[in-house]
Amino acid sequence: MTQLGKALDQAPITLDLVREIFKGLESGDGAAFFDHVADDVNWMVMGTHPLAGHYMSKRAFITGTFAKLAQVLPNGAQLRTEHLMVKDDQAVVELHSFATAKNGMRFDNRYCWVVYFRSGVIVRVRAYLDSALVTQLFEENLLPG
Repeated sequence: MTQLGKALDQAPITLDLVREIFKGLESGDGAAFFDHVADDVNWMVMGTHPLAGHYMSKRAFITGTFAKLAQVLPNGAQLRTEHLMVKDDQAVVELHSFATAKNGMRFDNRYCWVVYFRSGVIVRVRAYLDSALVTQLFEENLLPG
């Protein structure tokens, strides 16, 4: 277990701890972020777009979202945390992506994740984003078939 993981297991969820967890996503180190996500996470991506769905494991979420995005965003989503709110074992995290798609399209999407922790590990997420922008991203950057 990492030092951060030990701290999270022993301490209440705070703004600083949530910021630290999300640094992995900001630096392009998804593995560092996902070290803090339960294998059996309950992750709902809201909307009507190619990434939307109810994922019942970390593996299913990564396959259904990050792996799909890698096909159309050569340098990843390039996420930045913009705002955080923490109360008890929950956090609301607003993220902004500053990515460029394969075809040069700007993918500057905004996200709001409602994150639930248990013993310092993310166990449930509800994620909201711009469905129309995600749909456009995939329609313009994936070949048919």
